[in-house]
Amino acid sequence: MFNIQETLRKNRDALSTRTAKIGGYNFVVSIIVLAIIVAINVFVRSLPATITQFDISAAQLYSVTSSTKVVVNNLSEDVTIYWITQSGQEDAVIEKLLNIYDGMSDHIEVIKKNPDVYPTFAAQYTEEEVANNSLIVECGDRYRYISYEDIYQYDMTSYYMTGSVSSSFDGESQITTAIDYVVSEDLPVAYLLTGHGESEISESFSSALEKANIETEEFTLLNVDAVPEDANLIIINAPTSDLAEEEVTMLEDYVANGGKLLVFSGPAQEDTELTNLNSIIEALGVTINEGIVVEGSRDGYAFAQPYILLPTIETSDITQALIDEKSNVIVPVSAGLTVTGYSDYYETTSLLSTSEESFSKIAGYKLETYEKEDGDIDGPFSLAVSVESSDLGSKIVWIASDVMLDDGYNSYSSGANIDFVMNAISWMIGEEDTISIRSKSLDYNYLTISESAAKRIKIIMIGVIPAFYLFYGVEEVLRRRKAGVKVEA
Repeated sequence: MFNIQETLRKNRDALSTRTAKIGGYNFVVSIIVLAIIVAINVFVRSLPATITQFDISAAQLYSVTSSTKVVVNNLSEDVTIYWITQSGQEDAVIEKLLNIYDGMSDHIEVIKKNPDVYPTFAAQYTEEEVANNSLIVECGDRYRYISYEDIYQYDMTSYYMTGSVSSSFDGESQITTAIDYVVSEDLPVAYLLTGHGESEISESFSSALEKANIETEEFTLLNVDAVPEDANLIIINAPTSDLAEEEVTMLEDYVANGGKLLVFSGPAQEDTELTNLNSIIEALGVTINEGIVVEGSRDGYAFAQPYILLPTIETSDITQALIDEKSNVIVPVSAGLTVTGYSDYYETTSLLSTSEESFSKIAGYKLETYEKEDGDIDGPFSLAVSVESSDLGSKIVWIASDVMLDDGYNSYSSGANIDFVMNAISWMIGEEDTISIRSKSLDYNYLTISESAAKRIKIIMIGVIPAFYLFYGVEEVLRRRKAGVKVEA
């Protein structure tokens, strides 16, 4: 017969044993440890991604530059980043980068918008077909749409030479400049002079200006009495006909009153002289030599073409970053500049220069040989100069090539051409007004070594190291025999 009291007594006796006590203690400890682990995980998940995530990617995809930190840390208004992405198709790199921005400031909020759930949401901001993983950055009434195609960029320039396509990730630059754009009320304005057959600015230069949040507007001096008052910078890009004397006077007045002028003007075309335009820089002690510069030093030109120049980058505020990065600027089809004197109010600095072996071919575009001929002008030359008046606040950068910013040459220079010009613009309008963040390459980086280094490595790996171990083994056998230790075969 089942005895309840006897069963309860046996259970009490069992629980009072040493084994039962140890088991109960272990159970309680396990519960406590589990609770601690859960609490730690909850705490860690609440921390910003800037603390909990470490960037070990080769391209540093999840690290932000000092420019981003300055923009984000100075935010005083709330910024919303809408992430247009379908559920289950989120881009992992973009997600991690957005987590970093979200954790950097209380003024930034990232909101995911599924186009399947909100099919008309993006139409409020853009008329383009919105690709998955695109972004919209908004603050108040200002916003900027960032296409997924602008975040991942592909350069086909090298395809026909190497069979490969260069790819890069531009997420940080796109997001940071968009944030700076939506919170800024007054953006720098660059006016593009027209009316003289000027070339359109290249796509890469236009993109760089947009990313730096510099607005561009075309204008002409033919129907105005002065340069627009809100012009932070005037760009003259490869004119094919000369300016009128009245236009030059307005530009000189603009510069004399603290204006900033950026000029791209290469060798004179056939039957075209830019006498009036050139007078602006010549009045400040810079001579524009006739003809096209040809480099006599093999180290001074690229692609076996002596007129595609690889100039020496001179030390200056504009070029220091390029020097630090060991960048190479490519200057194709350039005139030669010679600094002949200094003005009382202006200081002239050579930014890019050729070697002592360079010379200017007087024949210009009609040259038939790269050899120096009678009448050709001896170098060296400057290919770009800066002119500054600290008293007046005036700044000029004059570049003696009008094709330097072509997309192809910029690509061949790995973006150094655009960086040079954007650094010049930053110097002119104030570095605090521009943002320059390079895209991050997604290409594989290969270790390239010289043939002599490869031979040394082979000798060490195939000869020296095996010989060392052979010598060590023989020496060890002899030592043991001498000590009377039997060595088994």
